[in-house]
Amino acid sequence: MSNFSYAVERQVAVITFDIEGEPVNTLSPPISAEFEGLMTRAAADASAKAIVIISGKKDSFIAGAKIDFLSTIASAADATALSRQGQAGFDRLDAFDKPVVAAIHGACLGGGLEWALACDFRIVTDSPKTSLGLPEVQLGLIPGAGGTQRLPRLIGVQAALDLILTGKTLKARKAVKLGVADELVPPSILREVALARALELADRTLTPQRARGLATGPARSFADVLKGLTNKESWAELALEENPLGRKVLFEQAKKQLLKKTRGKYPAPEKALEVVRIGMDKGLKAGLDAEAAAFGELVMSDVSKRLVEIFFATTALKKDNGTSNPQLTPREVKKLGLLGGGLMGGGIAYVASALEGVTVRIKDRDEAGAARAMGHVRGLYDERVKKRSLTFREADKLLALVSATTDYTGFKHADLVIEAVFEDLALKHQMVKDLERVCGPETIFASNTSSIPISKIAEAAQRPQNVIGMHYFSPVNKMPLLEIITHRGTSEQTVATCVEVGKKQGKTVIVVNDGVGFYTSRILAPYMNEAAFLLAEGADIAELDKSLVDFGFPVGPITLLDEVGVDVAAKVAKIMHEAFGERLAAPDTTDVLVKDGRLGRKAKKGFYLYGQGQKKKEVDVSVYALTPHGKDRKRFDRAEMAERCVLQFVNEAIRCLGEGILRSPRDGDIGAIFGLGFPPFLGGPLRYAESQGLGRVLQRTEHYQEKLGTRFTPAPLLIDSVKSGKRLYP
Repeated sequence: MSNFSYAVERQVAVITFDIEGEPVNTLSPPISAEFEGLMTRAAADASAKAIVIISGKKDSFIAGAKIDFLSTIASAADATALSRQGQAGFDRLDAFDKPVVAAIHGACLGGGLEWALACDFRIVTDSPKTSLGLPEVQLGLIPGAGGTQRLPRLIGVQAALDLILTGKTLKARKAVKLGVADELVPPSILREVALARALELADRTLTPQRARGLATGPARSFADVLKGLTNKESWAELALEENPLGRKVLFEQAKKQLLKKTRGKYPAPEKALEVVRIGMDKGLKAGLDAEAAAFGELVMSDVSKRLVEIFFATTALKKDNGTSNPQLTPREVKKLGLLGGGLMGGGIAYVASALEGVTVRIKDRDEAGAARAMGHVRGLYDERVKKRSLTFREADKLLALVSATTDYTGFKHADLVIEAVFEDLALKHQMVKDLERVCGPETIFASNTSSIPISKIAEAAQRPQNVIGMHYFSPVNKMPLLEIITHRGTSEQTVATCVEVGKKQGKTVIVVNDGVGFYTSRILAPYMNEAAFLLAEGADIAELDKSLVDFGFPVGPITLLDEVGVDVAAKVAKIMHEAFGERLAAPDTTDVLVKDGRLGRKAKKGFYLYGQGQKKKEVDVSVYALTPHGKDRKRFDRAEMAERCVLQFVNEAIRCLGEGILRSPRDGDIGAIFGLGFPPFLGGPLRYAESQGLGRVLQRTEHYQEKLGTRFTPAPLLIDSVKSGKRLYP
């Protein structure tokens, strides 16, 4: 079985890459060996003056290395050897004595882009499916086949670092603008243009727009560069990148900015920065040696292992329809209704309207609310136009799919209706009844509630099989998670349909069973409660927030309270207290704050200052007067504050797994990471518990139970797992 085909057309050897039986092309040592055999054939083929490399897949060039191959690597030395093997292969491609053109349509990522960078010319299609990038840092790795060395030499250090250190991808037009690719064409003529360019390169009537400058020695001196300076080059960029002193400043500033984002928790971007620096200062060979060594070290790191596990978990979720029948076909959703046009409803309308052919009808209680909803959706599309990810025409076309009303006109033929109103069971019951009266018998009613059990909402339904929860996270256009909640009466068809809708909206979807707070709100509640207890005990707000940011959360719990709304948190806390008793009781502080009008950012009055023109984030010290300790603050150890909050988070996640709220530990970790910002480098609360040792987690939880009371009661599954020696993950 061959994964490549070879044919000569008009004196050009066309090598088509198409792994049989796989949806995308990926790289592995056997693939590399097969390709090198074809390049040897092309070198000896007198009828071929040039080579074109193209994909046989419909919408993918090369998606990168085969990720599951990483799990077979036994040591850092083996990983380094693998990197050197990849580097050597692409070095041979780079030095090939016949010109090589990469014809790129679809994803060209990781090792795929490194492959393309070793070619003489890169043509990309203007399809929205075409993207280029080096996303390795998202797996805790760095490019390992020369990417850290070729890309900076091709497009400049600053532009290359922006791609390598973030792992972000480029659309085709941007790739050409930056110089990552040489030419942009429609998909229909990609092959034809690639053949023409290959012949032009062979005949020397065309030269690549930019020389890669793969010198084997150190980077050129500033004086040497000045001799060849053209008007098109940026003097500022030149001063930074070509002058050794300027480069030193550039890399120092880059590291400073990098550490602000990673806080030293993610070693891959730091390693990538160092490897690029070595290559630019000491030459290509030194850079490649550093790249291979760093790649080997990172493959075996715990951070990379956790991030790779997350990658496989999210990949598995893309194939999961949330039911016991993987073959169940979801119903088609062409018309979606929304009840409530606030920020949440407007955000849902936006992600829904972005789907091809889906119309969205928003109902709000008055004309002003309907207008605000449309304005919010328009604002989100305007942002995309500003960022040039959409044209004005494309945005207007999508916005035309959205309309708003103050009654139920236009809802009769809705396939799915999502309510996004405030947490009031009576109101949600009324909406269920109204929709069953107005809509067809198959219309799905989904609640965006964050705490009320779906079974309670379904009590008002004549068709409870159509009732489900679809819990989005704010802001909807940015937060990647969708938590779907099923009650015992929800049909599998309803589940499969809503899961498919979520996937099409670009969400990572987990399906959980019903219960107060479901999963995400349930595990967040004790975490936030513990932060409130620490505040009541006299902890400093800024220190408390910093302790959890240092642990790895994107924001601290007090900042999160201000963002969510203190009134919303207080309401959810009451629901949790009623359902779970003293274990989930919150301190009285939140009620006092609500009475004082301190609702958070939305009221411009909370724990932090939100005055007009406020640039620096500062604590509103007047809030301390509303806490038991008043203005007198106690000094708490940051590690202890973080441990108390995180243990509550982890313990509740284990409790949810034991109670069957979660279908699997995988869903628990993905939900916590993508919905609540649990540090990805730790793999999620359940992976984290296992990495710490369940015995230690139990011991620390019991320690705080003895010290602080019932809220630290260990989860039964935690106790049972320690006694039996079982793991949370099978």
